[in-house]
Amino acid sequence: MPRYRLLIEYNGTRYSGWQVQRNARTVQGEILQAVESVTGRRDRIEVYGAGRTDAGVHAVGQVAHLDVATTLPPASLLVRLNEALPSDINLLELRVVGHRFHARHDAVARRYVYQISRRRSAFAKPYIWWVRERIDVVAMRRAAAGFEGRLDFEAFSDDRAEEKSTDVQVDAVEIVEAGALVLVRVTGSHFLWRMVRRMVGVLVRVGTGDLREADVARLLASNGEAVAQMTAPAAGLFLEQVLYPGEAFREGLDGPLRLGGGS
Repeated sequence: MPRYRLLIEYNGTRYSGWQVQRNARTVQGEILQAVESVTGRRDRIEVYGAGRTDAGVHAVGQVAHLDVATTLPPASLLVRLNEALPSDINLLELRVVGHRFHARHDAVARRYVYQISRRRSAFAKPYIWWVRERIDVVAMRRAAAGFEGRLDFEAFSDDRAEEKSTDVQVDAVEIVEAGALVLVRVTGSHFLWRMVRRMVGVLVRVGTGDLREADVARLLASNGEAVAQMTAPAAGLFLEQVLYPGEAFREGLDGPLRLGGGS
């Protein structure tokens, strides 16, 4: 049975996250249904993603592997699957890989980008967090350095250290202004449940003056109750890219959207 590597983009607004759930619509579930419809197979199908995005979170570069027996060539399979998928899920690439390739276990780094808007938008609400207060981006950048390195992010996640390691290597936290947007890009080895959204929530509160730069270290060492209340909305978060051995991240950061100035 061949194994395929998929590159996927999706609008997560209508979905309860990536992973299949009973009585809930998910991205993985929609892809499985499309595979069954196109190939006629109902068994021995596996779709395994590189990361489990939460409800309402989007992706422009999710990676998954697909195991399915089919006589369709890869190019035809790609076209047929996209025809069967809803319009808010799109396969960008589909190619045959070795059976040892694993979308999650082989990934060496991941990138998320979060979009904060400094103005109200008539069109982009599902893809941004509109922060009405003035944001000090310079203060946010200084505070972001406190998240870099190998740190224990238990206080920034609903994952618990007694169940799995909460140590994460964060390689970079970049903050860039792009028109009305403030983009926060986080690059790391992997990410815990809700970790990036809570990092963004804390950084925004530094930007609005509600927290100080030094509070990052204090919150990392806390029990997490205060941090949980600062969780940024899911709408602004995108899984941007998953990296595998021998690959490099794309250069530049301008975000999936473009918003001009205004207030």
